[in-house]
Amino acid sequence: MRRQPVIWALISVFRLLCRALPHRAALSLGASLGAVAGRLSGKRFTKARARCAKALGVNAADAERVISGAYEHFGRCLAEFLRLPLMSGRLEDMIDLEGEEFLRDALAMGRGVIFLSAHIGNWEYGAALLARRGFPVSAIGAEQRDRRITDAIADTRRSVGVNHVSKGVELKAALSCLKRGEILCVLLDQDAKASGVVSPFLGFPASTPIGPIKLAQKFGSPVVPAHIVRRPDGERFLMTVEPPLEGPNGEPFGEDVRYAADKCNEVISAWIRETPEQWMWMYPRWDSTVGI
Repeated sequence: MRRQPVIWALISVFRLLCRALPHRAALSLGASLGAVAGRLSGKRFTKARARCAKALGVNAADAERVISGAYEHFGRCLAEFLRLPLMSGRLEDMIDLEGEEFLRDALAMGRGVIFLSAHIGNWEYGAALLARRGFPVSAIGAEQRDRRITDAIADTRRSVGVNHVSKGVELKAALSCLKRGEILCVLLDQDAKASGVVSPFLGFPASTPIGPIKLAQKFGSPVVPAHIVRRPDGERFLMTVEPPLEGPNGEPFGEDVRYAADKCNEVISAWIRETPEQWMWMYPRWDSTVGI
C-alpha cells in the first residue's frame, strides 16, 4: 500500500468544493471535471472508445459520444458520492424505486441476499437508499492504492448506514453478513483474471468473478439483480430491482457455476446496452481474455 499525495490532495479539495456548493452546481462541476479528465486521459480514452465500438458494434463517432458521456457521468457520480452524507435524507425524493417487493421477499427467506449490480449509474446511491429504507446492507469495495482513499470510501458508506467490506481481505465479514440474513452488494463486472470463469459479456468472452456465485450456493442465498440509472434531467434516478435469478431446470441458482456466470453477465450486459454512457468503459473488462 502506497500513498498518492497528489491524487489525495485533489480529492480532498474537490470534496470541500462539492460540499460547499449547492447540489446542482456540484454536479455541474463534477461533469465538467469529468469531461476534462476524458480529454486529458489520452490512451485511456482511445482504448475505451475502441472497446465501446467493438462491444456495442457502433462506429467511432457514436463510441466517442458514449465515452465522453461516461466521463461526464462519473464526474457527477464522484461529486454525488462526496456529498452523500449531506444528501442521505433526500435520497427517497431523488430516486424512484421499482421492484422493492422482490428484495423484501428474498430477504424474508432468512438466508441472506446476494444483491447483484455493476459499475453502472450510481450504485453508491442505490446501496444508500436501501439502508435509508431500513434494509441491512453491506457493500464489497476494492482496496485502493492509497489507504486514505479506501478509508474515506468506507467512512462515507458507513455515514449513511452501509457497512463496508473490503474485497479479498474481509471474506469472514461477507460470510457473516449472509449468515445474519442480510444483504451483500456485489459488483460483478470486473476482470477476475485467472480466478474467474470465462463467460460472454456483451458478446465477448470475459473472466467473470465466481465468489458471489459460490456464496449463493453455499448459503442458499437468492441472487437479486438491481441497478440504478440517472434520469435524463441529470439529478434524479430510477432504481430497478428484478426477481431473483433461477437455475436451469429448477435447480437452485449457483449450483451450475458456469450457467450462473452466464446469466449474471447476460443481465448486466442488457443494462449496459440500455444506458451505455453510464457504464465504466474506462475499465479493461476483457483484458485477460480477448484484450479489447
